[in-house]
Amino acid sequence: MASFTARRVLAAFLLICLLVSAATVRADTNWPGFRGPLGTGHSIGGSLPTKWDAKNVTWKVKLPGRGQSSPSIWGERIFLTSAAKTDAGAVERYVYCVDRSTGKTLWKDTASSGPAESLHKMNMWATSTCATDGEHVLAFFGDGGLHCYTLDGKKVWSRELGKFPGSWGTAASPVILGDMVVQNCDAEGKTYLLAVEKKTGKQIWRTERRNLPKGGWSTPILIDTGKRKELILNGEYGVQSYNPTNGEEYWFCKGFNGRGTPMPAVGHGLVFVVNGKPGDIYAVRPGGKGDVTKTRMAWHTRRGGGRDLPSPILVGDYVFTVNMGGIGTCYDAVSGKELWQERLGGKFSASPIAVGGLIYSQSETGEMLVIKPGKKYQLIARNSLGEADDVFRASPAASDGQLFLRSGNALYCIGKRTPRAAE
Repeated sequence: MASFTARRVLAAFLLICLLVSAATVRADTNWPGFRGPLGTGHSIGGSLPTKWDAKNVTWKVKLPGRGQSSPSIWGERIFLTSAAKTDAGAVERYVYCVDRSTGKTLWKDTASSGPAESLHKMNMWATSTCATDGEHVLAFFGDGGLHCYTLDGKKVWSRELGKFPGSWGTAASPVILGDMVVQNCDAEGKTYLLAVEKKTGKQIWRTERRNLPKGGWSTPILIDTGKRKELILNGEYGVQSYNPTNGEEYWFCKGFNGRGTPMPAVGHGLVFVVNGKPGDIYAVRPGGKGDVTKTRMAWHTRRGGGRDLPSPILVGDYVFTVNMGGIGTCYDAVSGKELWQERLGGKFSASPIAVGGLIYSQSETGEMLVIKPGKKYQLIARNSLGEADDVFRASPAASDGQLFLRSGNALYCIGKRTPRAAE
């Protein structure tokens, strides 16, 4: 048994080693999960339009039910989730696929149906973003379980994960690492990080998380320190690093306030973290062991104002953040020095993305700000979709020169597909 387990762990490690390079190759054409091919919010290739209005929307489609999951894109297919209450009071949770060129629904499946768990007023029953590798599509619904489909909509397996107690709901998205799927299962009470086999749903490892009484909604991100792979996950009390092959904790760095909702940004040999509640933004040097709060925190800078739901994003030497109240701030990535702060206008829930060196940050009304990061605030454009009929809390997705925006009940496509991608 020990020999079999060792072989399986070794196989998982080798597959993970291939992940980053494989994702880089396909990054300019696909957006396979939450925050893109590497979980950083970056599209590695191509560019996007910087100015548009409602007349430039390529297509808009009404979606079944409601949800806040971001679009996941592979080739000609876009994968989404949503949910709706039945007349009997149960919640049906849907996974579906739409055609990239037209927005037409190609297939739709009811992943689960069951009692309606409690939610925060800003959350929904379908907030986690699908993950795909071009063969499988993974969808997570908290109480509604974890589900795997083929690209054509055939269900491969489902796994019940139990109840997620609390009044907040769930939001963490699955992450595919080679032949393994990792899911953050934070909730009020017992919390854990889970890895299962992608093809079967069978458990590979399960790691109990530090006590997180308020829950957690962040998605793990895989990084390469040069000496080892680390799975980084933000949380209620700080940020943690795990061995992706067996789930063992590498290190923990205490944060400055609770929630831990935003995903960290990574680069310059650092992990950049904001808390969720108002508190210092900080940077951690990965590669440590145990509690590294005093030994590997590179810098921390006071961050006042409102709460942070959007994740920070690193572009070049600059870390950009926007809080829920619409205050945008830019920091020097190496020193942590605050370079500028600007009131962007509106409320913000979606995490920004970066394409072609520009930051795209969308407010809850659907207005998209295009910002050039630097030592001074540079607004390139402020784009409107016209009179939106719903709130935008899902993060944008970019692929082949096109931008895909999701409100609670609709999906928008902006821009023309690049000729190279269409070949």
